[in-house]
Amino acid sequence: MIKPEDKTILVVDDEEDVRDYLATVLEDAGFNVMTAGDGNVALAKIYEKKPDFISLDLVMPHKSGIKFLHELRKNKEFSSIPVLIVTAHAHDNLGKTDLDNILADKILSGPQVYLEKPVKPERFIQVVCERLGVEYVSEEKPQDVDHMRDELKSLLDSADPSKLEEVIKMLKKKIP
Repeated sequence: MIKPEDKTILVVDDEEDVRDYLATVLEDAGFNVMTAGDGNVALAKIYEKKPDFISLDLVMPHKSGIKFLHELRKNKEFSSIPVLIVTAHAHDNLGKTDLDNILADKILSGPQVYLEKPVKPERFIQVVCERLGVEYVSEEKPQDVDHMRDELKSLLDSADPSKLEEVIKMLKKKIP
């Protein structure tokens, strides 16, 4: 069984807050993470340590995601690294054409999947794990619905009825 801690992910994004967010999501799931702010830095990092997976922004300064991806695919040593495009420009003039070309040319290895920003952490982890064949078990345990219902009923039964009426009136004012 492959575990997240057995894999290293390279997150490439020019926006530091997005890069840090995605890196934190991956680290919280147990992955080892490297980061880069553009395609040039990403290539240098890959030569230092080959990652198992790359999360790649399309629109970046210096070397764009599309240029980085073409260069990656030309290199026999790195051409098989799975890449997930994570972009805010899937439908605008900055990224749509590049993304359409990537998908049409099947430049991505494996499923032709991309995610749009803002990225939901659960979906991001799901796609990364699926592409890497990693079994990921969330630390969050789903609560038993019957238990939650019983707990809510118990809280409502012990609540002051006049306070509950006030809360209901306030909610009705807030919710049309």
